[in-house]
Amino acid sequence: MNLETQWITLLWMLASGGILGVAFDSYRVVSGQLHFPRWSIHVLDLLYWVAAALFVFRVLYHSNHGELRFYVFLGLFIGIWIYFLFLSVITERFVLMLMRISNKIYRMIVRTIEILLIAPLKWLVNLIRLMLGFLWIGLLFLLRITLLPIWKLIRWAFRPIWRKLRIPEGWTKVQHWAAMWRDRCLRLLRWFNKE
Repeated sequence: MNLETQWITLLWMLASGGILGVAFDSYRVVSGQLHFPRWSIHVLDLLYWVAAALFVFRVLYHSNHGELRFYVFLGLFIGIWIYFLFLSVITERFVLMLMRISNKIYRMIVRTIEILLIAPLKWLVNLIRLMLGFLWIGLLFLLRITLLPIWKLIRWAFRPIWRKLRIPEGWTKVQHWAAMWRDRCLRLLRWFNKE
């Protein structure tokens, strides 16, 4: 491997270290703002490091066909160090600003959907419910006007037959209770009359 390829590889590793720093800060800020569950942080960390390793080896393969030398690690370390020295705070503020902007855009989209779709649908559903309520009340009124006289006529016509066929259940209970008390009273009177 010639000197030019080694310098290109070192520059690529410097850039990769900076990119890994940007990705790490972005991931850290986003996970802090979104409040992921505690168990998922470990999974996300593992995914970050797997993605970082794949990215570094892809860049290394592109720059010098995957040969691993000391200056590769040195380039990565210097790139990450320079990034954290000069650009880390700027990246954190930029990611926070992007999150605020995306949050505002999300709220605006949700509010627009609520105003343009959900509110008219709610209004339409309430209007349909109101109309069905009026229709139901009108139908009940019409049925009462038309069926009540017919029902009264049918009851009047069948009242004599109904009285003869029907034995009220409560009346039989009253008769049974009265017979029981009559028997008790008669027994008590007989006891007094013995003397």
